[in-house]
Amino acid sequence: MNDTPLLLGLDLGSTNIKAVIYEPDGTSVARASVPCPTHYPQAGWANYDIEELWLTCVDAMRRAVSQVEQPERIVGVAVGSFGEAGALLDANDEPVAEMIAWFDQRCRVQYERMVDGADPDRLFAVTGTTVQQIMTGPKIMWHRDQDPEAYARATSWLNAADYIAFRLCGVKAQSKSLASRTGLIDLRAGDWSDELLGLADIDRALLPPVLDGGEPLGPVLPDVQRQTGLTDNALVAVGGHDHPCGAFAAGAIRHGDFLDSMGTTECTFLAIDRPLDDQTIGRQGYSLGAHARGSFYMYGGLYTAGIAYDWFKHLAADEVSHDAVLASAGSVTAGSGGVVFIPHLRLSNTPYPDSRVRAAFVGLTAGTDTPTLVRSVLEGVAFEARAASEPLFTHAGLPVPDDCVVVGGTARNNLLLRIKASVQHQRMHVLDIDEAGALGVAMLAGIAAGVYETVDEAAAAIKRPEHIIEPVTADYPVYDALFAEVYQHMYPTLAPFNHFLFDHFTGQQL
Repeated sequence: MNDTPLLLGLDLGSTNIKAVIYEPDGTSVARASVPCPTHYPQAGWANYDIEELWLTCVDAMRRAVSQVEQPERIVGVAVGSFGEAGALLDANDEPVAEMIAWFDQRCRVQYERMVDGADPDRLFAVTGTTVQQIMTGPKIMWHRDQDPEAYARATSWLNAADYIAFRLCGVKAQSKSLASRTGLIDLRAGDWSDELLGLADIDRALLPPVLDGGEPLGPVLPDVQRQTGLTDNALVAVGGHDHPCGAFAAGAIRHGDFLDSMGTTECTFLAIDRPLDDQTIGRQGYSLGAHARGSFYMYGGLYTAGIAYDWFKHLAADEVSHDAVLASAGSVTAGSGGVVFIPHLRLSNTPYPDSRVRAAFVGLTAGTDTPTLVRSVLEGVAFEARAASEPLFTHAGLPVPDDCVVVGGTARNNLLLRIKASVQHQRMHVLDIDEAGALGVAMLAGIAAGVYETVDEAAAAIKRPEHIIEPVTADYPVYDALFAEVYQHMYPTLAPFNHFLFDHFTGQQL
């Protein structure tokens, strides 16, 4: 009989919900993945039906637990998720509205009302982030504006992962790493900001207490045990935001550790030991946040890096295999014959935060073919990552490293990684971790359950096999020239045109 404890990490991603069960060294013993049910009621909007989301999470956990012969060995469970999405609940803990997706674009009016007259530098000084329309304040305001009667019944708001944790154990808490993505927290104090709540006219009582990742909440409820196969041995812990949880799993926990988390969204992540005070960080759209447990980070988000290739392949080569598409693109010479793509399919990215943008190709000719465009899309993602990551090190007073640690589903695209390595002049250390986000929250569950004593012990326990993608040094000159002479000028040059198009043609699909 095996008595090695097991840990379950549940990761709510924009594309899939993953439940993975791990041994304490990070070896996965069971896993399940189901599509994240997302609804698009109209152009620019995206919702999650909250009960459907919960039942999908139950399904993923049940599938994973059913693969374990001794489910009583599962001693800890924690949940991670995308940020900027939450559940508004009434006194009976029933949803009063659907959950607005993190990338939904409907709340611009509320955002403008919230920040009207406020000093952006002051907001950044308090929250560590640029308040955006996708954040919690504008979303709660939108619910209040659209259905005041339903809003009047609301008694609590929980971020997505925290809501699922509540359904697991019946205890309400907000994970600090997710709270730091709401735009309503005082980052240094680690608690809700009365100043920011006042701007949005939100009652502090609506928001449960903020707890650090890895704090114990309670055992899995009996009904949930019957639904999932978990037992009362499983302690539910505070989880957190998927990107810092993935960084935790990857070992990026100490000051100066750098990670590129490549998923549906891409996060260039730099661990730091304290929040930085330079207001330029906020003006360029970078965020400071609470790490998965105990420290802080600075990061830049690339909101559509992970979908850019899938988007274009669906349009131009839907019936062709990925291997064939990437092989054809790989045969195109570096620089794509002068075709350059800017991947602003949803939002722009650091260092130019802007919600009124669109993507673009430049340099097209009658001879441009599909493989060239595919490579250009991948190069555009790489250029955008370089533009987003280099200022991180400048702000932190650190040199750009020669090596980059990479995790995430998009890291399976070796052509993209080779292009990124060449664009960024970095070796890509691709960690062969089974779902870094799920592993990170499983580690937090392990801390709560006593499997690990400390953050350092948890980080040291994890096996992290890797393979390395080397840059093509011969491609440096063409990529450096395109980056300096073309790419860095594309956003500011196209911005006025994109603003006009956004304002007059707002029917874009998310």
